[in-house]
Amino acid sequence: MPSEKEAGAPPSSTGVAFRRPVATDGPAITALISRCPPLDRNSAYCNLIQSTHFADNCVVAQQGDRIVGWVSGHRPPSDPTSFFVWQVAVASEGRGKGLAKRMIQSLLDRRAQQGVTCLTTTVTDGNKASWALFHSLARDWDSPLERTALFEREAHFAGAYPTEYQARIGPFDLEKIQEAQG
Repeated sequence: MPSEKEAGAPPSSTGVAFRRPVATDGPAITALISRCPPLDRNSAYCNLIQSTHFADNCVVAQQGDRIVGWVSGHRPPSDPTSFFVWQVAVASEGRGKGLAKRMIQSLLDRRAQQGVTCLTTTVTDGNKASWALFHSLARDWDSPLERTALFEREAHFAGAYPTEYQARIGPFDLEKIQEAQG
């Protein structure tokens, strides 16, 4: 039987509860992402697959009957000690309250993430909110953040999309981070 952290945390003092996504969350997740530029709008089908096949690597933040946050990710087969954050979306009313950071931490608290020693993602230069989030996590975890160009504008996107930089936080000791958070 899953622990409370595994099943989904009860609502916090802000009334926001974190849980695994389910297929019926797909339309709300797709709508949330569309309200969060500069995020790429994945197909509704992609969001459904993430919500079902990769539910252990995704989290929704729910306030009442509304989904106000979404983080998707996965454990890359080529780098099994890493957790890759694919997308972070927070509704306008949830921004600036640490919701994104708490969603990521809730994902890392799951048994499915045992053995993770670094967090990776890709971010464009212009996505200041994401850079602030990942720098904040690195500070909180007392871990370095390395930034390298991963997918370049001309070489990988034929000039149609800005360069994506990989942000890599770690190595870190997940158990120590969890203990420090109580």
